Amino acid sequence: MIEYHADDYGLFPEQSRHIAECYHKGALNGISIMPNSPYLKECMEEISDIKEKLFVTVHLNFVEGKPIIGNRADMLTNDKGNFDCGFIKLLAVSYIPFLRRAYYRQIRREIEAQLRACEEYMNGGKFRIDGHVHYHMIPVIFDALMDVIRSNDFKVSYIRFPYEEIPVYARNLFKLKGLKAVNFVKVMILNTLVARNKAKYRKALKKFDLEDKLFMGVMLSGHMFYDNVRMCLKSAGDILEKRGKDEMEILFHPGDVSVPADVENLTSKDDYNFLTSSNRMKEAQALKKFGNNISR
Repeated sequence: MIEYHADDYGLFPEQSRHIAECYHKGALNGISIMPNSPYLKECMEEISDIKEKLFVTVHLNFVEGKPIIGNRADMLTNDKGNFDCGFIKLLAVSYIPFLRRAYYRQIRREIEAQLRACEEYMNGGKFRIDGHVHYHMIPVIFDALMDVIRSNDFKVSYIRFPYEEIPVYARNLFKLKGLKAVNFVKVMILNTLVARNKAKYRKALKKFDLEDKLFMGVMLSGHMFYDNVRMCLKSAGDILEKRGKDEMEILFHPGDVSVPADVENLTSKDDYNFLTSSNRMKEAQALKKFGNNISR
């Protein structure tokens, strides 16, 4: 079974409608929701009739907008109160003891607040968890996440471990459009962090009985176009067959931000460049094309 997943739902109303349209007219069956968005409740009400049919996941966010706990997360924000703490900085903080302790306290509080903000939207009373720009894999954040889960006895059915299988792409390496060297670097970093987090919490993760899905979405991040994904599915299927499994998550970002007021309200430069790109509409088109072969 393939989970056709879209990140960033709930960021803005119109952008979220573009994502929901990929369910109604396409293959979309999973969404990650933005915990700290002021529009989350409104956007979730928009899909109240289909929510139970979707894999709804908490999209832990330390990149876009403001923290839920406000100035109690001042080490993670700029002078405007918006998140402003890069991936590499937090990765470095993870290994500097005196800094780690201070950041850890604020990160832990914010994670708990974000999970609580999304608790009512979790299907089956169990959390599914991932992270905006995969920040949840950074050690100081993942350790805080596991602490929050344990302390609150939260039930968890899925944590996204964005481990990319290189053979998925190798067969069509020179045919894929938009494949960037920087994405290969991201894959290597995330694969290493996934291995670290799984090894450190092997026993705890085993108790959760998490869904184990092959993941695809970082190597072609920003360019999850129909032809790109279609070419890779055969190789992904071969890997799943060898493992005796049939579950896969394919990550798309079909929610383009196009309303001028929403564009102005984006606080992350990287999100601005990514979410206003015409590639978001191309990824939405991909989901709709995949939907042509799916019946509900």
